[in-house]
Amino acid sequence: MLNPATFTFLQGVIDNNNREWFQQHKSEFEAAKADVFQFAQTLIYGLSAFDPVIPSDLDPKLCVMRIYRDVRFSKNKDPYKENFAIAISAKGKNFDGPGYYLHIHPTQSFVAGGCWMPEPNELKAIRQEIDYNGSELHEILESPDFKNYFGELDTTEKLKTVPKGYDSDHPDIDYLKLKSFTANRSLNPVDLCNLHAAETVLKGFRALHPLMLFLRNALA
Repeated sequence: MLNPATFTFLQGVIDNNNREWFQQHKSEFEAAKADVFQFAQTLIYGLSAFDPVIPSDLDPKLCVMRIYRDVRFSKNKDPYKENFAIAISAKGKNFDGPGYYLHIHPTQSFVAGGCWMPEPNELKAIRQEIDYNGSELHEILESPDFKNYFGELDTTEKLKTVPKGYDSDHPDIDYLKLKSFTANRSLNPVDLCNLHAAETVLKGFRALHPLMLFLRNALA
């Protein structure tokens, strides 16, 4: 589980996103970062038990994203992110295909996974897999584990028109229009600061695992 102090620190960043405040609270940052590393380690170990692609000894430092923002090409010049993030794949946060994700924020935490905005050739391959094996995708998305935890796939990133090479009356046209293939569920600090926190997140990762296999197969 995470320490409530980690969320207190993040709220401080939200309220005081400047280098002077951050330096004055560097010890709190180090403690929060260590807390997130420890939680990431627990998730990695638990995830590897049902997804052998994830090494049980994967270094959590490879999975926790930096809090420092790259502001060189951004209009937002705040130097720090307002969240911690744990991104897990065989290569840690450097996704090569689908991955698992936990967003840690005082009011906008969520667990998620899948393929977010894949490259054009990857998107083409996933759409082809849906075209060929749509029934398998339906079975995954309609399973009780997936529906009870996530409900449905995210539809935020979606084409307004029919993708090239497919007909508008294709039975899975709504899935073929997607530009990302992800699912997420909101969490709150209480979910992540109790004794069942890792179990709550891993339940989501387990529900995502069949979708991850479908996406990996598409990109193989």
